[in-house]
Amino acid sequence: MTDSSLWQWQTWQEKPYLTCQLLASWPHGFFTQHFAPQTPETLVMALDPQAKVFRVKQVHGNTVLTPQEIAHEMHQGDSEAILPGADGVLSDQARQAVWVASADCTPALIGDVTTGQVAAVHAGWRGTAQRILPVTVQRFLTNGSQLADLRVALGPAISGEVYQVHRQVALAVGKSTQDPGDADLAEDVYLAGLMTLAEPPLLPDTKPDHYRLDVRCINQLQLTNLGLKPEQLSIAPYCTYKNPDHFFSYRRTGAKNVQWSGIVSL
Repeated sequence: MTDSSLWQWQTWQEKPYLTCQLLASWPHGFFTQHFAPQTPETLVMALDPQAKVFRVKQVHGNTVLTPQEIAHEMHQGDSEAILPGADGVLSDQARQAVWVASADCTPALIGDVTTGQVAAVHAGWRGTAQRILPVTVQRFLTNGSQLADLRVALGPAISGEVYQVHRQVALAVGKSTQDPGDADLAEDVYLAGLMTLAEPPLLPDTKPDHYRLDVRCINQLQLTNLGLKPEQLSIAPYCTYKNPDHFFSYRRTGAKNVQWSGIVSL
C-alpha cells in the first residue's frame, strides 16, 4: 500500500534521503541523486559508521546472497575485486549494511522485527518476473523468520502512469502473480484482469501491443499473495521519472546513473 505518512525526508551532508517508518528499528535510507557519485562505503556513515558494507554486481535476476556467500564467491574468483552477480543481499550477522543501486527499478528494504536480520533487493521488471522478492522472503523463512515479523519498504521507482512496456513484458511480469487456478486463462483475459484490480499494476496504453506497467504493484501483489498483511508493506509515494529534482531515471534521460538504498542489521 502507499501511505505517504509512513515516509519521511531526512538530511545528511545537507542533502535529502528517505526513510520509512516501517523500518524505524533499523538504520536505513533510500538515498537521492544528490549523493552521487558517493558509494555505499561512504553513505554507510549516515546509517552506522561501524557497519560493514556488502553489495553485489546487479544482473537483473533473482539471486540473493549473504555476506558469507559473497565472500566465498569473491574468493573463488580470479580477482577479489570482482563482485558476484546477484540482485539481493541478505544479512547473516549483526551490523551488516546491505545495499542495492537503482534508477527506475524498485529498491526494496526488508527487516525482521524479531531477529533483526535485513535484506536489500533490486527488483527490476526481469527480477520481478522471476519473483525475486518471494525468493528473498523464503530465505528469511528458511533462516527461522516468521512471515508476520517481516516489514517491507519499496522505495522510489518508476510509476505505472509513465512506464510503457511491450505486451510480452507486461505478460511476463504479470504472470509472476498468477494463481495456479488461472493458468489456463487466455493471455488477453489475464492481462485484462490485472487492469481491473483495486490497485491495478497494469494500465492501458495508446500504442498498439503496449501497456503501462507498475512493477511496484506487482511486487506488492507477490508479497500479499504470500500472506504478508497490508500493514507490513509500504510503497514510497515518489516516482523516479516524475521527480527529476530528487531521482535519476534511465527512462527519462537515458543516462546510466543510480541512487543507492541500504539498511543495517541489528
